[in-house]
Amino acid sequence: MAKTSVQYVCTECGWTGAKWVGRCPTCGEWGTVEEFHEARPAAGSRTAAAGRTSRTQPAAASVTSAAAPISQIGTDSVQRLHTGFGEFDRILGGGIVPGSVILIAGEPGIGKSTLLLETAGHIAREPERKVLYISGEESQAQVRMRAQRVNAVEDRLMLASTTDLATVLALIEQERPSLAIVDSAQTIVSQDVDGISGGSTQVREVASALIDTAKSINVPVLLVGHVTKDGSIAGPRTLEHLVDVVCQFEGEPQTALRLLRAVKNRFGPTDEVGCFDMSGEGIEEVTDPAGLFLSAGETDVDGTCVTFTLDGHRSLAVEIQALVTNSVLPTPRRAVNGVDSNRLAMLVAVLYRHGGIALLNNDLYVSTIAGGKAREPSCDLAIVAALASASLSRAVPRTTCAIGEISLTGQVRPVPRLEYRLREAARLGFTVAVVPPMKKAPDIQGLTVVQTASLSEALRALGLSPRS
Repeated sequence: MAKTSVQYVCTECGWTGAKWVGRCPTCGEWGTVEEFHEARPAAGSRTAAAGRTSRTQPAAASVTSAAAPISQIGTDSVQRLHTGFGEFDRILGGGIVPGSVILIAGEPGIGKSTLLLETAGHIAREPERKVLYISGEESQAQVRMRAQRVNAVEDRLMLASTTDLATVLALIEQERPSLAIVDSAQTIVSQDVDGISGGSTQVREVASALIDTAKSINVPVLLVGHVTKDGSIAGPRTLEHLVDVVCQFEGEPQTALRLLRAVKNRFGPTDEVGCFDMSGEGIEEVTDPAGLFLSAGETDVDGTCVTFTLDGHRSLAVEIQALVTNSVLPTPRRAVNGVDSNRLAMLVAVLYRHGGIALLNNDLYVSTIAGGKAREPSCDLAIVAALASASLSRAVPRTTCAIGEISLTGQVRPVPRLEYRLREAARLGFTVAVVPPMKKAPDIQGLTVVQTASLSEALRALGLSPRS
């Protein structure tokens, strides 16, 4: 075992120091500084071997480290590797860049391994492409069973099951695949450093070694990462700084919808989102998720209203449903799903003060369809409309949508990229849109845009005025 030196590291921001402190001096978080033993390279370790190589080959080292004008460095030979999923490629900015390290994080059972295994199968079907899949959580037979279920069994898909970092690096250098997948970073252990599997020291060493290998032999690596109970990526925060791309795989376990978003991307945008559908046969991409969050049926129903949210560059239609009942409790109940409960309490008070509809003593139940999220301020007007519709027993027409933020003074405030949302509404067949005032109303064929400056005006436009 290599000799170690004691240091203290912050698990949130990666700050290191020689003494323990209760509060991190960099990020200001309390109780995040932990003791760890950083190992000095052993005689046969990867770092020591690298040092011997640099000493025995000074000429090669000087060539590879030589600086060159940036104008003379070509990128024409860099060809992105397509994953077989158009949604995945769009998140990455057009595909996987050679030599990049991509971290895929998500809750247990969300579908990270299934997505990457299907990606491996797609790439392995291409001529002269080979993929190396290294699992530290499952045996080769278990991975084969899952690959058979999702139709990812290919001759050029190489499987290995190990938790030793040296073996992982040797396999990547030996196979030289078009893509290497390591599942997961928290299960791989380096024998050169102390610490348990998944600890800060081990995760940092594993990530650094994989990044060095990926850059040196120009092999892209997809790295699976675990998350903690609060949803953040497990291990030191420096893990996210080291890799090139960080993708978050999200979704509700009760629904089949999965969302993949890039929270860090050195080679593409970070405001894109990809939609996938999880089934027993694997994961399928959803290229047009327009109707995912809308209920079926042609008749108008009390207590419903449709709005349009933005997720990246994509506009999604979300149906909000509300139920209003008389309360028998001292404190009326507020139950929400997909809606911010604090925002709902504010909107109920504004609806009473500026809309003339009293719901303060009623039990309120507000929910979205199929796990949609309506936590954007632009959903305020639709939430209020659904509540008013349920209270007055008047239905909002299914071809009418409401978009706008409501202030405490009862004003309907503008929202970003409103014209983009309206064009999506027209594409889906909506004929009327109640929106905030606009400097220039867009001319959208088939869509009537009703501009309202206050909550009372918006309720009248929706046919929900309590005095009518």
